[in-house]
Amino acid sequence: MSMLVEDNPAKHRFEILVDNALAGFTTYLPRGEVLVFSHTEVDSAFQNMGVGSALMRGTLDQVRAQGGRVVPQCTFMAAFIERHPEYADLVTSLG
Repeated sequence: MSMLVEDNPAKHRFEILVDNALAGFTTYLPRGEVLVFSHTEVDSAFQNMGVGSALMRGTLDQVRAQGGRVVPQCTFMAAFIERHPEYADLVTSLG
């Protein structure tokens, strides 16, 4: 099973493809270098297969590589970052 996470700027979301099928996405609003993540969805056919975690990891790794920061308004992303403190440095606020 191959998983690929890629940014889809036209739709303001990072998508995860499993064997070339769209398995899930996490949507964001760009605020300069900061991305405000509002919602994450994984297709029911792909749940409990690690797709959500792979989506979070791939998204956050790409944001880090681009020098960006995140505001995890999405509860799924917030919980993931809490469980994986190596991503905590990416979190900022809009204040």
